[in-house]
This record gives sequence, structure tokens and C-alpha cells, in this order.
Amino acid sequence: QVQLVESGGGLVQTGGSLRLSCVDSGRTSSRLAVAWFRQRSGKERDFVAAISWTGNTKKYGDSVKGRFTCSRDNSKNAVYLEMSSLKPEDSAVYYCAAVAGEPNYASDYAEKRIYEYWGPGTQVTVSS
Repeated sequence: QVQLVESGGGLVQTGGSLRLSCVDSGRTSSRLAVAWFRQRSGKERDFVAAISWTGNTKKYGDSVKGRFTCSRDNSKNAVYLEMSSLKPEDSAVYYCAAVAGEPNYASDYAEKRIYEYWGPGTQVTVSS
């Protein structure tokens, strides 16, 4: 059973950095594609980044390109989101999500509907 747990959120000043982690505590052998989404108060959950099982495919939302980097260490069942040059508008609850196998289309990585598993989220707050 896939069980995703995020960590690494917190309070940071504008321009600062944080690294979020998403670990599959179920330690399944599933080959998971993993994505990060975020949800600001009163807003929809938006796509942030995604990475394929092999790490060969990475996708980023337009608002985070050049500032956020997604990586993974399959030996640790972990996916990371390195966030730099943070802005107050990056403040949100960040969720990781996973789906077994590879999405059929590259554009599917950004679609919430394809993800089968979700973590409980971790709060990121960027102060101005």
C-alpha cells in the first residue's frame, strides 16, 4: 500500500529556500511517477512539478520554472522539491501525489485526476 508523507515545510523569508521531501512510507515496489501540487487558501490545487520513475522526465508549472527543482532517490523511496527564490505567493500547503507507471501523455503529469495516491500535505509560508 502506497503511503505518502511530506516533510520539510515551514516558515521562510522572501528569497529563501526550502527542500520538501515526499517519502513512500509503505515502501512498496511500485514504480511511481510523483508530482507536487500546492493549494493556497481558498484556491484550487495547482500543479507545481512532476518526475517520472526514472527521473528522465520532469515537468514544472510556469510559475516555478527556474526556481524549483524536482529530484528523486528511489533507493530511499523519496522525491524532493528544492525551492529557491521563494516569494510570498508560493505560500501554500504542498502535496505530493503518485501514480503507478508512466502517464500516457506528457501533459498528463500536470493533471490531478491521474494521481491515485496523495499525502496529507505540508505547509510552506513565505514571509514578505
